[in-house]
Amino acid sequence: MPEASGVARFYDRLAADYHRIYADWDAGMARQGRALDAMIRAGLGLDSARVLDCSCGIGTQAIGLGLRGHRVTGTDISAGAVTRAVDEAALRGVALPAATADMRQLPFADGQFDVVVSADNSVPHLLTEQDVRAALTEMRRALRTDGLLILSIRPYDEILKARPSSTPPQVAAPPHGGSITFQLWDWHEDGERYDLEHFQLVPDGAGEWEVRVRRTTYWALTQGRLSSYVIESGFVEPRWRTPESTGFFQPVLTARAAT
Repeated sequence: MPEASGVARFYDRLAADYHRIYADWDAGMARQGRALDAMIRAGLGLDSARVLDCSCGIGTQAIGLGLRGHRVTGTDISAGAVTRAVDEAALRGVALPAATADMRQLPFADGQFDVVVSADNSVPHLLTEQDVRAALTEMRRALRTDGLLILSIRPYDEILKARPSSTPPQVAAPPHGGSITFQLWDWHEDGERYDLEHFQLVPDGAGEWEVRVRRTTYWALTQGRLSSYVIESGFVEPRWRTPESTGFFQPVLTARAAT
């Protein structure tokens, strides 16, 4: 799967610097963990759920949930990100069993988890209907009956109206990052997929800036389209929630594993 190796390479290269995206990464972990925990408690009534974060990255959501008492397992297509997630979790007293895995082929038994999470625009790395359905079907398989699916993506319904060519710069001051991050977007002819160049300007310690660039591709999935794929993959009751209602920084889709 050539596209999988490209995504893995993108996050392998980003893993050491991912925290620089945040003004304060630990505060971001706490904020996102609190928002996701509230969804789990409201959806399942559990204060210690078995959670699979199947796109855990360096651990932002997984550690946040672990700090709130959930039993989290992490997987990610990037071995570098998984290694850092485990190390960062240990530094904060969180046990995070984790493995390198493609979300289209999860290495778990059927019905092993109460909750499956894939946050921070991970699913849109999958560029075809077949691949999105494959990932969602695997998430459903890993969930127990009536288990909870939690996905978050960019607000693509709004983004597609303008198809921007860049994002505003994000500045993270020391000690939390000391960098400037922005993105350039090059839209494909289909008007839905786009190539992304992720730029970080990082002080080199000698009064100069080092420029680090990583590249990947996304599919701007609308909420209606993703909801339909979720239903086709064995889920019911899909519901979109806004950042204003959840406290999470992206729109969130929740659904239940059908019986």
